Amino acid sequence: MFWVLLLLLAWGFAGFACTRLCLAAGRAGTAERAAATADDRHDLTLYEAAFLSGGPARVADLTMVRMARQRRLLLAHTGWATVVNPRGHDEMERFVIAAIGPDGQSRIAPVRTAAARSEAIRHLGDRLERAGLAVPAGAGTDVASAVRLVRAAAPAVLVLAATALLLPSDTELSSLMVGLWFLLPLLLTLGFLVIAHFELRPYTRWASPAGQLLLGTLTARRDRDDDDDFGDGADRDGNESGFLTSLATRGIRALAEPELRAAFNHRDQPWRE
Repeated sequence: MFWVLLLLLAWGFAGFACTRLCLAAGRAGTAERAAATADDRHDLTLYEAAFLSGGPARVADLTMVRMARQRRLLLAHTGWATVVNPRGHDEMERFVIAAIGPDGQSRIAPVRTAAARSEAIRHLGDRLERAGLAVPAGAGTDVASAVRLVRAAAPAVLVLAATALLLPSDTELSSLMVGLWFLLPLLLTLGFLVIAHFELRPYTRWASPAGQLLLGTLTARRDRDDDDDFGDGADRDGNESGFLTSLATRGIRALAEPELRAAFNHRDQPWRE
């Protein structure tokens, strides 16, 4: 009767994986219903667009590049950042300047990491989540990991079934009957995978469905007034605004300047004067 223990293991794997997928899908559905109430007239700021597109690290990149384009921060191709003007225009810029340190010079990588963990970005994420534009922590990744778990459970059931069939039987139960018993948990996992494929909306890591919709309709920024709800003042040049919008939504790969790309992609090496 050892095959019964293997069958119980198969049901355990299948049941755990499918239950986790149900719970993750339920949380994602709650987030989607909240997103449905989001104000579709919300005008995304550059910081918000950066967060929804690439998370905290993207916001930090945007802040530093924006300061560099305005000649208030020097980003060297060697991977170092140097403060030119120590007066930040907003909370994020002030945090970047503080993270660089009193010497006014630091490697870009640790500044980027520190800025991505700042209170300013955390508050930004909280505001977007309350507005239904950002995915609640773990919602999108939970669904993806749960689907992967169900995918792993299906071959695990097959392995257990094959093991049970290869074992010498001490009962009169035929191999066909044993296989049919294992077919039930296998059908359960495969059925859940089919349902997930057709019913579960693909979630990004940061943007909810409402946030994805706004990102999809985002166009190049124009001149903004000093009272911009960006909270930091927008760029005064239309082309510059379009450049920063592209950076916010596409990331460092949108940078046309080779030196700027090299600054962010530079690997840590000893600093040389």
